[in-house]
Amino acid sequence: MATLTHDIPKAPPSRRLSGLGLAVLSAASFALSGPLAKALIDSGWTAGSAVMARILIAAAVLIVPALIALRGRWFLLRRNAGLITAYGLIAVAGCQLAYFNAVDHMQVGVAILIEFTSPVAVIGWLWFRHGQRPSRLTVGGALLAIAGLALVLDLISGADVDPIGVLWALGAMAGAAFYWIISADEDNGLPGIVLAAGGLLLGGVALLVAGLVGIVPLATSRTDVVLAGSDLPWWVPVLALGVVTAGLAYVLGIAATRRLGSRLAAFVGLTEAVASVLFAWLLLDQAPAAVQFAGGALILLGVIAVRLGEPTTQHASEAVAP
Repeated sequence: MATLTHDIPKAPPSRRLSGLGLAVLSAASFALSGPLAKALIDSGWTAGSAVMARILIAAAVLIVPALIALRGRWFLLRRNAGLITAYGLIAVAGCQLAYFNAVDHMQVGVAILIEFTSPVAVIGWLWFRHGQRPSRLTVGGALLAIAGLALVLDLISGADVDPIGVLWALGAMAGAAFYWIISADEDNGLPGIVLAAGGLLLGGVALLVAGLVGIVPLATSRTDVVLAGSDLPWWVPVLALGVVTAGLAYVLGIAATRRLGSRLAAFVGLTEAVASVLFAWLLLDQAPAAVQFAGGALILLGVIAVRLGEPTTQHASEAVAP
């Protein structure tokens, strides 16, 4: 596997600004998957079928653009075969499979909260592996963001915790952290869309195999789904799941992380929780509570604090030669 990059290049302001925009768009794209998948599940789909369709459709959409971006440089695939395989099995299939097993044993909100502590794992990895000790402002921002996440998920009233579910949720958290860390690597020469397409293809095939052997229940339905008070053909949310919430989301996420570094991108990714609540409000008529808006504000403040606390270490590949 290619060596993972150090975090947080000292990038120009324009690159950081575009990275923030891409990260927010990626988080919003990922967030849309919740309401779409919920509508499909309510119409008779299993969660595993929705996820598998989402990933395989995204892979199919990205294959041709990925081949164009590759421009015949097949040696990049050979050189990064381990990286692509790890991305597909851990960051895509493993993360989602662990998450759905977690929600099978515990409340969805608690499972998401544990998975979304992945930015803390990213900080720990960068400190342990690269000696990038977080500043007090970064730590404070992390605490604010996690507190805000708990409010957004409305966990104040408490919830039952199952040890098996916690272990699965921690596995999902590790997969999410791996996604942020591996997506930041620009030194391998692999275009982001190629990494996304290859990872999604491998991840989708892995989930398909898991379904065929009975690990993940697979069932579909052609019943119309209800979104925003309207009946839609089943294939509309399925295509949206694949094209928007996976294909577009992963490509934007990789591009954003390569501009921001894994630490900041992971914290901006927490806005996915806020966007999920808003999409559920618009599409499923699940109105958010005032405490959730307060949580969104805390997440935003936490992200700003993490941004201000970023180290100024320059990426090795961007160092100016003497």
